[in-house]
Amino acid sequence: MPSPIIILASDSGWHTDQLCRAVRARGHEPLLLPWEGNVSRLGVGSGISNTGHAMAEARAVLPRIIPSGSLEQLIYRVDTLHRLEAAGVRVMNSGRAIERTVDKAWTSAILEQAGLPTPETVACERADDAFVAFRRMGDVVVKPLFGSMGLGMTRVSDDDVAWRVFRAVEAMRGVFYVQRFVDHGGRDLRAFVIGDQVLGAIERTADDWRTNFSRGGKVAPCTLPAEWAVLAVRAARAVGAEYAGVDLLPDGHGGVYVLEVNGIPGWEGLQQATGLDVAGAIVGQLLA
Repeated sequence: MPSPIIILASDSGWHTDQLCRAVRARGHEPLLLPWEGNVSRLGVGSGISNTGHAMAEARAVLPRIIPSGSLEQLIYRVDTLHRLEAAGVRVMNSGRAIERTVDKAWTSAILEQAGLPTPETVACERADDAFVAFRRMGDVVVKPLFGSMGLGMTRVSDDDVAWRVFRAVEAMRGVFYVQRFVDHGGRDLRAFVIGDQVLGAIERTADDWRTNFSRGGKVAPCTLPAEWAVLAVRAARAVGAEYAGVDLLPDGHGGVYVLEVNGIPGWEGLQQATGLDVAGAIVGQLLA
């Protein structure tokens, strides 16, 4: 029996269905397994199994959305990817790339170190420090350090609202990620990078300042200016991602910011707008 391609996911759905189809189209058998099913053994019977399947025997492992959990659970799940890679298993994206993109503050630091334009941002632990940053910037977006699809983001431009938001984050023992709001007129861009090229891109628009497709944002295909496509590829390369969704935010003056890099991106909006076989391209990169 040929080695399967394991897709690690919290649950089945549209994206896993697309990936399973693409894997079968290339003559391989997909195996959808839950993150929570990983069992790591050391010493006698050393290795990682999942619901009776030996993970090291996989042709490749493709991590999908990591389910929410405690810090211990999240670290253990990503460490599983590290251990599989150390055993010679092909993993995409790597545990290292996922670590670099799941943490917005680290992503922003990596982008800045790579010389990529990013909005002014402050990360800190004390509400008083966050308030100082807000006072200096005046209009900010407060984002959860870990999060996606626009969930948990709050735009703050009022002192009273800032005080309430910052105290709430402090009460939850969270980390403040405070980013200067860039007036984008309800429009931004998502570039989908695979390998060293942009597979496709969409323009996302909304009446709200949040343009995420998952929140009802409208999408349309677009062609990026060549220099913006280069920025998207550089951003994915900087975090070590073989495929990524790179969010680009026009600055209103002809330039663009690299806002975020998603190392486990969704692509339903991109596929709907462009008709591209995104899952096929991802599996092609995985098997390259």
